Amino acid sequence: MTTRRPRDLSSERSALRAAADRLLDGTPLHSESGRLTVTELLRESGLRRDVAYGDHKDLVEEFQARVRAQQHTPALAQSLVDENTQLKQKLADATSALAKEREASAVLRRLVAELDLELRAVREGTGPARVTSLPARRHPVRGI
Repeated sequence: MTTRRPRDLSSERSALRAAADRLLDGTPLHSESGRLTVTELLRESGLRRDVAYGDHKDLVEEFQARVRAQQHTPALAQSLVDENTQLKQKLADATSALAKEREASAVLRRLVAELDLELRAVREGTGPARVTSLPARRHPVRGI
């Protein structure tokens, strides 16, 4: 004849509370999916359904109320959503700034190309007659 070990109700309640907190924080240890369901709460706590609903139904209902209050989004998931939103905004700002810089760069490249063509024409003597030649550099600039 086997004797049953007496149940520790306070330990069971602590296990349920800890499991609920982990699920709601998005950091489950034993749950496979981390979904905010009673089934996952029981899996996370390690308690049987009859034990949870028999002696600790108030904690199960409290968990369900916390899930509804949290709008079914774990706190960790919500913080990730918020961070993702901020990063998307930063990316959009950086993309916009890059587009402006590319546009300015294209304008400058066209300007350099035009000036290069004018300089070549002047040097070859085929340029406009009214161009004033600048004196040659006295000291060459290094690195250019």
